[in-house]
Amino acid sequence: MQLVLASSSPRRQALIHSLGLKLPIRIVSPEVDEQVEADWAPRQIVEQLSLRKARASSRQIAQSGQAAGEAPSLIVGADTIVVLDGEVMGKPVDEADAKRMLGRLQGRAHEVYSGIACINTGDGREVVASRMTQVWMKPMAADRIARYVASGEPMDKAGSYAIQGIGAALVNRIDGCYFNVVGMSLSLLSELLSEFQVEVI
Repeated sequence: MQLVLASSSPRRQALIHSLGLKLPIRIVSPEVDEQVEADWAPRQIVEQLSLRKARASSRQIAQSGQAAGEAPSLIVGADTIVVLDGEVMGKPVDEADAKRMLGRLQGRAHEVYSGIACINTGDGREVVASRMTQVWMKPMAADRIARYVASGEPMDKAGSYAIQGIGAALVNRIDGCYFNVVGMSLSLLSELLSEFQVEVI
């Protein structure tokens, strides 16, 4: 069996490789519609988007033509959102938007939800779950926010910060899985993989 990560995120790719799994890893970057219903709860958003990504990758693999007798693929899709006061904060559209987001997050707690979906292409079995981590940000003056935004790091990150980068200096504390904030809970992933007889430890 090969493991297929349905993500172009270098952070998720690094996390997958850090597990040292004894099976080949392939990266597929699916194009999916990330529009969601307005009344969806955060967990539903990340779980459904993770599943969309995994299903889209499964279709890509099927269309590319899996050789007869070839072992099935175990596809992993993931999605992460930042939520403040019930509002989903996506990636910033520009520097002004990043400053606005960070200004709202500073000095407060927010939630980070990450969903993971696994699909076995051999039998079509699907498993999906999510985790939430609470993050407390330090109080930040406008000039500090501006310097961080000028670094470029926030521009492709949900919530406009990267806890695995220099954005860690902005975080006061967390309650929950650190890797969940990076983009994929390794603890949750290991639990889901074990359901497909892929053991991390």
